[in-house]
Amino acid sequence: MTVPAATPATAFDPAQVARQLVGARRAARALPGFPGDLPAGMAEGYRVQEAAIELWPEPVVGWKVGRIPPELQAELAAERVMGPVFAGHVWTADPATPTPLPVIPGGFAAVEAEYIYRMGRDAPADKLEWTPEEALDYVGDLLVGVEFAGSPLATINVLGPRVVASDFGNNAGLILGRVVPHWRARPDEIPPCHAWVEGKLVGEGSPASIPGGPPASLAFLMAACAARGRPLKAGQLVTTGAASGIHDIEAGQAARITFGDLEEIRCVAVPARPVEAREE
Repeated sequence: MTVPAATPATAFDPAQVARQLVGARRAARALPGFPGDLPAGMAEGYRVQEAAIELWPEPVVGWKVGRIPPELQAELAAERVMGPVFAGHVWTADPATPTPLPVIPGGFAAVEAEYIYRMGRDAPADKLEWTPEEALDYVGDLLVGVEFAGSPLATINVLGPRVVASDFGNNAGLILGRVVPHWRARPDEIPPCHAWVEGKLVGEGSPASIPGGPPASLAFLMAACAARGRPLKAGQLVTTGAASGIHDIEAGQAARITFGDLEEIRCVAVPARPVEAREE
């Protein structure tokens, strides 16, 4: 009797995973599960992310930073996770009209109050270690805003940071609010944030809600971007962490984010359409 040969294990294929994730995003199609073997660690997740960036038809104009849960940091040898923000997914808040956020039906979507840096000058490509104080010297403005977290994977956060890294850091866009006046001279006066979904207060916070504050997120990102050969450039945006928490939102629901006496940011979730349909 002939014994059949053992079937070899499928090798982790970041390019194939990236094609599936990007294809689902562009088609506004939810995925029933992660499209392949899970990344073994953060490095493998970022390999998928790099391949996906090359497939996306828009330039990177900024980056999001998220916090890895403390109970996973030792295992993953990382405290934060990053993902790109693309040119076609940055919107300026309009006080008169809610910003529409395209939610993939059956996927994941959430809003997060954010403190956002706009870089004032290019970072050196060869500097791989940054202190928060050094990083702040390269910042032009501090803005308030809203990160639109989104993915074709409804379970992206359940699957964890390795998968979050794979799928653009679970980022789907960024709404820019007002520049914070005098933020550098009077950091203690940066306004707190409050988030409402469907009229219900779902979260609140301040820069102190981010471990180490927004400058710590920036220092992490500047080092990580340089290590990936993508040093930050003047004008790029850095959204530093979910200061108010992560607040799920579904198509048809409205959200309102406030930052003290600055103009509030309003948005409404709408069903996403395939990219090709939006470009017609």
